[in-house]
Amino acid sequence: MKAIEITGPGKVCLSEREMPVPHPGEVLLKINRVGYCGSDLGAFKGLNPLVTYPRVPGHEIGATIAGLGAGVTGWNVGQEVLVIPYSSCGECSACQKKRFNCCMKNQTLGVQREGMMCEYATAPVEKLMASKTLSLQELALVEPLTVGFHAVARGQVVSADTVAVIGCGAIGLGVIAGANFRGARVIAIDIEDGKASVAKACGASEFINSRTEDVSQRLKSLTDGQGPDVVIEAVGHPLTYRMAVEEVCFAGRVVYIGWAKTPIEYETKLFVLKELDIRGSRNALPQDFRDVIAMLEAGKFPLEAVITKTVSLVDAPAAMDAWAADPAGITKIQIDLDR
Repeated sequence: MKAIEITGPGKVCLSEREMPVPHPGEVLLKINRVGYCGSDLGAFKGLNPLVTYPRVPGHEIGATIAGLGAGVTGWNVGQEVLVIPYSSCGECSACQKKRFNCCMKNQTLGVQREGMMCEYATAPVEKLMASKTLSLQELALVEPLTVGFHAVARGQVVSADTVAVIGCGAIGLGVIAGANFRGARVIAIDIEDGKASVAKACGASEFINSRTEDVSQRLKSLTDGQGPDVVIEAVGHPLTYRMAVEEVCFAGRVVYIGWAKTPIEYETKLFVLKELDIRGSRNALPQDFRDVIAMLEAGKFPLEAVITKTVSLVDAPAAMDAWAADPAGITKIQIDLDR
């Protein structure tokens, strides 16, 4: 079968792999749609420390069950599904707290282990989810949106909150949609005016261009001088890491999704004077998947505005090259393996 393979920094190709066979408790999947993730771009650029080469990327999955392993019940050949791409050991401190998303031994598809940007793959039945109404395109968009929804959950966002979201890439748009899903007021922040329309389509009521506007002044004017109740950082840059703690209100909550590639100097007195809750956010939990599925089933997400391009498996390597050359111009690429 054909698969996309990142063989090293700056090197991606179409390769041949053996056809997988499902073990007991697994299903064989015909992969129909796969989304490129920012972690895939990081692997391609040699900037993802969790990736070893060669690696088949792909953990944003829309697939059809093509076969059942021994002992599998409750699932049918031909059923369309998505795959929760994270593993968990069940024994570490995170797993004992039922926060399986941040298991210390987690291995995500396409990162620490082989992904599903290939024609066929196998998956344990406990990692499958389905919807009666979502398309394969939508199923492949669920996982990236869950990352933002999980950050919103980590921030304990409620309808009375004003939430500032720094970064309007694919993950940031999931944060915006997640906060809007909970009824919060959302202020989107990015350096590109071109992101304003899609951010508002996802649920932001205001947009701030941090390159051309005074972010602090605008946020204060929009929050009666208080600052947002919650700031969620979805960029992973020293400047935006500091911005989050500087702009959040007193007794506010800060959530970080991405990590900065260099050490950061903080004015730590803000942590104490504001008595901030500062939290990391990693991957997602099953409830986040259920919430995203419910949002998409309700037709409350602008699919066409977020999916920048759809390409065939043969054209996937060229699409990665194009994304690396112009990351700001692309929000989400999906590979359609049925083309």
